Amino acid sequence: MRLVPQKDCLVAWGARPAPSSDRQAMNDAPSAESHSSGAPSRASGSSFYTAMRILPRAQRDAMFEIYSFCRLVDDVADSTAPHAERSLGIAEWRSRIEALYAGRPAPELRALAQAVRDFSLRKEDFLAVIDGMAMDAAEDIRAPDWATLDLYCDRVASAVGRLSVRVFGVGEQDGVALAHHLGRALQLTNILRDVDEDAEIGRLYLPQEELRKAGIVSIDPKAVLTSASLGQVCEAVAARALSHFHEADIIMARNPRRTVKAPRIMEEVYRVMLQGMMARGWTAPRTRVSVSGLRLSWIAVQYAII
Repeated sequence: MRLVPQKDCLVAWGARPAPSSDRQAMNDAPSAESHSSGAPSRASGSSFYTAMRILPRAQRDAMFEIYSFCRLVDDVADSTAPHAERSLGIAEWRSRIEALYAGRPAPELRALAQAVRDFSLRKEDFLAVIDGMAMDAAEDIRAPDWATLDLYCDRVASAVGRLSVRVFGVGEQDGVALAHHLGRALQLTNILRDVDEDAEIGRLYLPQEELRKAGIVSIDPKAVLTSASLGQVCEAVAARALSHFHEADIIMARNPRRTVKAPRIMEEVYRVMLQGMMARGWTAPRTRVSVSGLRLSWIAVQYAII
């Protein structure tokens, strides 16, 4: 489960793309090159798509390409192939990124290569995303310790944020800090939202320290989710997410509105989602919390125009 495509990423950080037809962007249609790459259609139907629609064309096209890259790598990590085969597929993506930065991008990555040139995107951030996907490809993660979970969040979420803030034009120091905090806030929210979904495929991203504090010994995903102490664990993760949201707020407040309007939209969508889960509680059956289309549209208008 990751912030990027599978788990409502992105990642600007976006959100997991739901199947739907592509829709026309708010400002103008994506460029022919970006559109031909299939990147906008991969993002359509997600809160990420809504947030990115408010950007000028060059920034929007670059974000769609970053999102598309994340989704393609994510598809490898979350395939039903044996873990060894998935790991080989992830290794191929490392080679593709190396080739792109050597000036030999694969045809399907030419638009991404343009974004790399336009916004000075760093190879190490793409490779960090791949490293995060590799963690899922290698094995089904179950009850990692906080340090491992934080590393996972950094790779699958904050690394995407580091790419994104360069596109948005946030200054270097604040950009890195914003990616750190907002990426983790969004990813931890995803973890809480998708506990049941992840358990069905044998994954459990809740941290082992919190399980032990709650007296939960098992790391079997379905057994954990039936524990009477599950709420204590989820509240601890929610508190950590809220702390990161708070730090992200401080950083965005001191930056020009135009550079942080897209991450503001993503933050507000996920904050509403987290608050909804906390109000709902953690006892089964857990109804899935989502943000309505009307609420999402209001959030977009609030930060894009007002």
